[in-house]
Amino acid sequence: MTHKQIKLKQSSDIVAARQACREMARGLGFGSADQTRLATAVSELTRNAIQYAGEGVCVVTDESENETAVIRVVVEDHGPGIADVDKALELGFTTSGGLGAGLSGVRRLAHDFVLNSEPGHTIVQLKMLGKKR
Repeated sequence: MTHKQIKLKQSSDIVAARQACREMARGLGFGSADQTRLATAVSELTRNAIQYAGEGVCVVTDESENETAVIRVVVEDHGPGIADVDKALELGFTTSGGLGAGLSGVRRLAHDFVLNSEPGHTIVQLKMLGKKR
Protein backbone atom coordinates (compact mmCIF):
# COMPACT_ATOMS: atom_id res chain seq x y z
CA MET A 1 0.00 0.00 0.00
CA THR A 2 1.57 3.26 -1.16
CA HIS A 3 0.82 6.45 0.73
CA LYS A 4 1.99 10.01 0.95
CA GLN A 5 1.56 12.44 3.84
CA ILE A 6 1.47 16.19 3.35
CA LYS A 7 1.58 18.57 6.31
CA LEU A 8 -0.80 21.47 5.85
CA LYS A 9 0.40 24.86 7.07
CA GLN A 10 0.33 27.25 4.10
CA SER A 11 -1.31 27.62 0.71
CA SER A 12 1.57 25.91 -1.11
CA ASP A 13 0.72 22.76 0.87
CA ILE A 14 -2.74 22.76 -0.75
CA VAL A 15 -1.01 22.61 -4.13
CA ALA A 16 1.30 19.81 -2.92
CA ALA A 17 -1.66 17.73 -1.68
CA ARG A 18 -3.58 18.28 -4.91
CA GLN A 19 -0.52 17.27 -6.98
CA ALA A 20 0.10 14.15 -4.88
CA CYS A 21 -3.50 13.05 -5.47
CA ARG A 22 -3.37 13.77 -9.20
CA GLU A 23 -0.09 11.89 -9.63
CA MET A 24 -1.39 8.84 -7.77
CA ALA A 25 -4.65 8.92 -9.72
CA ARG A 26 -2.82 9.26 -13.04
CA GLY A 27 -0.49 6.39 -12.12
CA LEU A 28 -3.47 4.15 -11.34
CA GLY A 29 -5.14 4.93 -14.65
CA PHE A 30 -7.84 7.37 -13.56
CA GLY A 31 -9.06 9.52 -16.43
CA SER A 32 -8.54 13.27 -16.48
CA ALA A 33 -12.12 13.99 -15.32
CA ASP A 34 -11.68 11.82 -12.21
CA GLN A 35 -8.25 13.33 -11.57
CA THR A 36 -9.85 16.77 -11.66
CA ARG A 37 -12.71 15.70 -9.36
CA LEU A 38 -10.21 14.35 -6.85
CA ALA A 39 -7.98 17.42 -7.05
CA THR A 40 -10.99 19.71 -6.56
CA ALA A 41 -12.18 17.78 -3.49
CA VAL A 42 -8.69 17.72 -1.95
CA SER A 43 -8.22 21.44 -2.59
CA GLU A 44 -11.41 22.22 -0.68
CA LEU A 45 -10.62 19.94 2.26
CA THR A 46 -7.02 21.06 2.66
CA ARG A 47 -7.97 24.73 2.32
CA ASN A 48 -10.58 24.25 5.07
CA ALA A 49 -8.02 22.66 7.40
CA ILE A 50 -5.64 25.58 6.99
CA GLN A 51 -8.34 28.27 7.08
CA TYR A 52 -10.28 27.02 10.08
CA ALA A 53 -7.69 25.06 12.10
CA GLY A 54 -4.47 26.78 11.10
CA GLU A 55 -2.84 23.49 10.11
CA GLY A 56 -3.54 19.83 9.52
CA VAL A 57 -2.39 16.80 7.60
CA CYS A 58 -3.47 15.13 4.35
CA VAL A 59 -2.72 11.45 3.78
CA VAL A 60 -3.21 9.98 0.30
CA THR A 61 -3.23 6.18 0.08
CA ASP A 62 -3.42 3.71 -2.78
CA GLU A 63 -5.84 1.05 -1.52
CA SER A 64 -6.28 -0.65 -4.89
CA GLU A 65 -7.12 -4.31 -5.06
CA ASN A 66 -7.62 -6.78 -7.89
CA GLU A 67 -9.23 -4.87 -10.79
CA THR A 68 -10.30 -1.83 -8.78
CA ALA A 69 -8.16 1.27 -8.36
CA VAL A 70 -8.90 2.97 -5.04
CA ILE A 71 -7.46 6.21 -3.69
CA ARG A 72 -8.28 7.12 -0.10
CA VAL A 73 -7.66 10.66 1.13
CA VAL A 74 -7.80 11.58 4.80
CA VAL A 75 -7.60 15.22 5.89
CA GLU A 76 -7.32 15.75 9.62
CA ASP A 77 -6.94 18.77 11.85
CA HIS A 78 -7.16 19.71 15.52
CA GLY A 79 -9.05 22.97 15.15
CA PRO A 80 -12.35 24.13 16.62
CA GLY A 81 -14.42 21.49 14.83
CA ILE A 82 -17.61 21.92 12.85
CA ALA A 83 -20.45 23.00 15.13
CA ASP A 84 -23.25 21.49 12.99
CA VAL A 85 -22.00 18.84 10.55
CA ASP A 86 -25.44 18.28 8.98
CA LYS A 87 -25.84 21.99 8.30
CA ALA A 88 -22.26 22.25 6.97
CA LEU A 89 -23.08 19.52 4.44
CA GLU A 90 -26.07 21.41 3.05
CA LEU A 91 -25.65 23.02 -0.36
CA GLY A 92 -25.47 26.77 0.11
CA PHE A 93 -24.11 26.70 3.67
CA THR A 94 -21.12 28.98 4.13
CA THR A 95 -19.17 30.49 7.01
CA SER A 96 -16.66 32.24 4.77
CA GLY A 97 -18.99 34.16 2.46
CA GLY A 98 -18.31 31.81 -0.46
CA LEU A 99 -20.79 29.99 -2.66
CA GLY A 100 -21.50 27.32 -0.07
CA ALA A 101 -20.60 24.41 -2.32
CA GLY A 102 -17.59 23.31 -0.20
CA LEU A 103 -18.26 20.20 1.87
CA SER A 104 -21.49 19.32 0.07
CA GLY A 105 -19.56 19.58 -3.21
CA VAL A 106 -16.77 17.36 -1.91
CA ARG A 107 -19.33 14.76 -0.87
CA ARG A 108 -20.82 14.79 -4.39
CA LEU A 109 -17.39 14.50 -6.06
CA ALA A 110 -16.25 11.46 -4.06
CA HIS A 111 -17.43 7.88 -4.34
CA ASP A 112 -17.31 7.54 -0.56
CA PHE A 113 -17.29 10.36 1.99
CA VAL A 114 -17.14 10.32 5.80
CA LEU A 115 -16.91 13.41 8.02
CA ASN A 116 -16.46 13.30 11.79
CA SER A 117 -15.97 16.48 13.76
CA GLU A 118 -15.87 17.56 17.36
CA PRO A 119 -14.06 20.40 19.10
CA GLY A 120 -10.33 19.77 18.72
CA HIS A 121 -10.56 17.09 16.02
CA THR A 122 -12.02 16.95 12.52
CA ILE A 123 -11.34 14.09 10.15
CA VAL A 124 -12.66 13.81 6.61
CA GLN A 125 -12.16 10.66 4.55
CA LEU A 126 -12.99 10.24 0.90
CA LYS A 127 -12.43 7.52 -1.67
CA MET A 128 -12.32 7.59 -5.42
CA LEU A 129 -12.78 4.36 -7.35
CA GLY A 130 -11.74 3.41 -10.85
CA LYS A 131 -10.74 0.45 -13.00
CA LYS A 132 -7.10 -0.54 -12.93
CA ARG A 133 -5.41 -0.39 -16.27
